[in-house]
Amino acid sequence: MRDDRPALRRCVAGDLDEFTNSYWGSRALLSHGPDLPAPYDDLFSLDAVDELLSRRGLRTPFLRIAKNGSVVGDSQFTGPAGAGAEIADQVRDDKVAALFASGHTVVLQALHRTWPALVDFSTQLSADAGHPVQINAYITPAESQGFSAHYDVHDVFVLQVAGEKHWTVHEPVHLDPLRNQPWTDHARSVEEAAREQAPVIDEVLRPGDALYVPRGFLHSAKALGGVSAHLTVGLHTLTRYLLVQELAALAANQASLRTALPLGFDPGNPEHLAQVLPQVVELFTRELRTATPDALANRLRRRTWSSNRPAPLPPLAHAASITSLSVGTTVRLRAGLRCRLVPGDPLVLQLPDRTITFPPATTAAVTELVSGADCKVGNLPGLDDADQLVLVRRLLTEAVVVATAQ
Repeated sequence: MRDDRPALRRCVAGDLDEFTNSYWGSRALLSHGPDLPAPYDDLFSLDAVDELLSRRGLRTPFLRIAKNGSVVGDSQFTGPAGAGAEIADQVRDDKVAALFASGHTVVLQALHRTWPALVDFSTQLSADAGHPVQINAYITPAESQGFSAHYDVHDVFVLQVAGEKHWTVHEPVHLDPLRNQPWTDHARSVEEAAREQAPVIDEVLRPGDALYVPRGFLHSAKALGGVSAHLTVGLHTLTRYLLVQELAALAANQASLRTALPLGFDPGNPEHLAQVLPQVVELFTRELRTATPDALANRLRRRTWSSNRPAPLPPLAHAASITSLSVGTTVRLRAGLRCRLVPGDPLVLQLPDRTITFPPATTAAVTELVSGADCKVGNLPGLDDADQLVLVRRLLTEAVVVATAQ
């Protein structure tokens, strides 16, 4: 069993390789708290909910409120916040309290950007899973239901934080939906399946339990005897269709595919299409056959590596670490930063939004610096102290590495 995926380990009981091979994308899985490393109160809590709603100056769309599948209009729980904070879409804690007391579910969105423990957790989980991560929290009053049966277009880990919630999960009516194929496109089939088919999971989640729901699987949940809070950890699944999209984008390099269609051409007329489609298919097929993994990887890197931001970088402290850099300073690759080192002359470091080049003589040192291990200036291979300082200062300035606590 691999133990080098700590965030994923908190979501799945048992063998992670078995989960990868037998459940990922195809089967729902309930993991009970006693079989997982720890409960989730270090990540989130009901006190955290109150703090976010009353003291953090949240604005829409960081909050949604719903009841029985209907989402409340923003104006019912937002308003200006007084002198110096007149922006009108700020969350009003008093209005949220009234709605919650009347049975509405509170949905805190994008907690992977607003709550520190979940910022760190999402960074690690994205690295563990290789897919972008988002985190919402659903806080439901006793005996209430926020949303009726539906499916998501991303995979989900449900982490029960507080209270109890009864979950029902059914097989898909539309297998592996893409992001532009929401459940509302199949609303009648979803309703019928949830009503008539036997569920694959029909269980109560208690604090510390985790539920994996692949995209497309129908699910609904109802709070039981007290306030229930759970985290919905969404993995924005990268699919084979993503490769198809980027392969099609590469076809723009083919000049003959960029030529204009005839004057008077009607794209909705099959007869007009029949005149040009065979040639377009031939040209497109030729382009697909000549596409290289390197060209496709360059496009995918730009599109996907920025989907999750790396670990937060405190600007003032980071600037101070650049100024105070000296022999003996320890640095480490910034957590969650996607990068790839390409040997050659020059040595190339590929990052989500750019590339950085270095002299080949720095290869051994840069390789160590981007390995994820702690690296001490003065101990890097192949360079004298002065050159190590120049190299590390540049990587600090580019926010590739960060100084570690001494």
